[in-house]
Amino acid sequence: MTEPLRDDGTRAVMRWLMAAFYTAAGVAHLVTPEPFLRITPSVVPFAPQVILLTGLCELAGAAALVTRPLRRWAGIGLAAYAVCVWPANVKHAIEGIDLPYLGSSWLYHGPRLAFQPVLVWWALYGAAVIDWPWRRDV
Repeated sequence: MTEPLRDDGTRAVMRWLMAAFYTAAGVAHLVTPEPFLRITPSVVPFAPQVILLTGLCELAGAAALVTRPLRRWAGIGLAAYAVCVWPANVKHAIEGIDLPYLGSSWLYHGPRLAFQPVLVWWALYGAAVIDWPWRRDV
């Protein structure tokens, strides 16, 4: 039988770092949507509205992640969000789209694509949805 780890300082730091990252990303989606539109796959309908919605979701997720009653749902939502935006990251890499302040080489894209599953795990672990790979036996 296992018992979930207590909400420790490591998870708190992880949550605040992720909240800061998603706050910055959300603001960027709202203030400068053009770069995000360029990497949005063509199969996404209503791309400008989707970019606006993703920015709002990032801001809401960031706020909820540091709010105890909403933390678990924020972790699940941000993990799902990271999976949903992965196709845009793939398009950005495959098509070599140049964006301001971002690299266009595989030295940038390779680690970014490889980090996506870590981002999913980070959201789930930081929000105490999962304890993997650390569990405490009772």
